[in-house]
Amino acid sequence: MQREVLTALLRPVVEGLGYELWELEFSPGRGDGFVRLYLDTEAGITVDDCERVSRAVSEVLDAEDAVEGHYTLEVSSPGLDRPLRTAAHFARFVGETVFVELVQPHDGRRRFEGPLTASSAETIEIEVDGQRHVLPVAGIRKAHLAPQL
Repeated sequence: MQREVLTALLRPVVEGLGYELWELEFSPGRGDGFVRLYLDTEAGITVDDCERVSRAVSEVLDAEDAVEGHYTLEVSSPGLDRPLRTAAHFARFVGETVFVELVQPHDGRRRFEGPLTASSAETIEIEVDGQRHVLPVAGIRKAHLAPQL
């Protein structure tokens, strides 16, 4: 089952328990596949939250026989360096420092790290070394928060 199908199946379960499904990773395998969920709430995520969601999600995955063969289910918080994948993710963190890697070079580079200054459905704007770069969301290979600790 593809990641998008699992997301559609599990998002209502997670949201019904009062959490946001921040991200879902899926890697099928013969006896060693995994499903990894990242949860979020304004109050943060505790171990008890992860356990609660894990039990509910396991029941749904088993009842629907949604993952072929054996798999490992992991449930956690997205953490301080959380992945950013959707336009909504970027919009939520305007003003924060982010790391972005593009599929294709833009302005002669593929990697950018700096403050996220703007976000729309199609583009994000990031400032690097005093220069602003407008990057297409669809062209992003990976991105995450880059907290300055």
